[in-house]
Amino acid sequence: MAGLVNQETDLSVDAYLDNIENESKREDARKLLEMMKKVTGQEPKVWGDNYFIGFGKYKYKRKGGKEEFEWFNVGFAPRKSKLTIYLTYDVGKQQELLSKLGKYKHGKGCLYINKLADVDLKVLEKMVEKSKEASWYQS
Repeated sequence: MAGLVNQETDLSVDAYLDNIENESKREDARKLLEMMKKVTGQEPKVWGDNYFIGFGKYKYKRKGGKEEFEWFNVGFAPRKSKLTIYLTYDVGKQQELLSKLGKYKHGKGCLYINKLADVDLKVLEKMVEKSKEASWYQS
């Protein structure tokens, strides 16, 4: 995972979001951006050559401890098919919140959402807030 993929860039978040072709995906990305700014109290950065929008950063060590790199604490990526939301905990262990969230899929540390209208935004906000509870969360 070496290279630009896990590095904060100087690219403009607004310019990146303005270039999202699908209007509803662009609007959802703007809503996520504002919600995450409010919850984290941080300014967003574009990360990597795959264009993630991230807030904060920490040193991440892969399982086995051989590779360490910086990564954002909370973020998202507006992809063509889905919005991917990155959190700092095992999403699958949050059954109470997931049962109230709405339509989604998840990986270990991320949610995949077609559009924000498919989920309860208050529940999503609680899930983003939960990332701040991680003991290694850094501002």
